[in-house]
Amino acid sequence: MKKIEVDDKMQSGYVYRLSEPTGKNFQSDFNPDLTPAEMLKLGVFGGKYMTDCKDEFPKEWFENAKLSPEEADSNLNFFGVSASKSLDYWRKKGWIDDRDPRGWFQWYCRYFLGRRIAEEDDRQIKRWRGMKRHVGALQKNCKEEDLSCRPKQRQALLHWAYDSRKI
Repeated sequence: MKKIEVDDKMQSGYVYRLSEPTGKNFQSDFNPDLTPAEMLKLGVFGGKYMTDCKDEFPKEWFENAKLSPEEADSNLNFFGVSASKSLDYWRKKGWIDDRDPRGWFQWYCRYFLGRRIAEEDDRQIKRWRGMKRHVGALQKNCKEEDLSCRPKQRQALLHWAYDSRKI
């Protein structure tokens, strides 16, 4: 099992092990449309999310990523709108686990790499499935593939690895 040691602005001294091959052996009820690399290339989180932790993840994830090292820039998001709440908001809701202090996307990146933590994986996959209601809202209220319809909702879905360009 490969060992990953984390040392970035939000987490230092955290160590995890990869027990599955990258991008494989996901839980049967977890089938995201997009990989972390595809999400970063499309433009998510105003480009700010992963700027100080590139050493932890594969270099190719960042080759075409839309990043903003200084501050979040919603113009970098695929739909050009902000669809994020603050990290403080997520913390107050109790949605942040100490092992993944950046939240769901950090969990997903590590899960995609091959880290598995049974109870946390179940919790995060349940949250991911909960986003499916937004797919239904787009299908109900928008013409198929009308990317101008509900851009904030579409951007939020991209943040959760749903490819809202296909809805």
